[in-house]
Amino acid sequence: MDKELITFIKRHHVLSICSLEEGKTWSASCFYAFWEEECAFVFASDENTRHMKNIVKNPFVSGTIILETKEIGLIQGLQFEGSAKKACMDAKQLYFEAYPFARALFPKLWQIEITYAKFTDNRLGFGKKIEWRAGE
Repeated sequence: MDKELITFIKRHHVLSICSLEEGKTWSASCFYAFWEEECAFVFASDENTRHMKNIVKNPFVSGTIILETKEIGLIQGLQFEGSAKKACMDAKQLYFEAYPFARALFPKLWQIEITYAKFTDNRLGFGKKIEWRAGE
């Protein structure tokens, strides 16, 4: 994964994910920890939420991470696709290192294995895009 893309992901902590059920989409925002070695996001969410009910049925998701700014030259944003599943032990440990207070809440943890990402960074030139695909 490209260095600029990784740096951007590590500077942020909230992503928006979109799930799908019977042709209808639903979005949710979640705190995340980035698992660089696995190119995965780790997040907490209750199984009873609408987005997680969708994800359990259909694990394919898309999402975004953005830098909120009105300055055109500073615009940055990530769009991604991936597949979600229950977090493994290494992913859980990573999440609790990022959010130690979360342990007390006994959250359900999930991981999204990123399969495709497109990063827009206007600091590198207007509309500059960096794309990444798993396995490339």
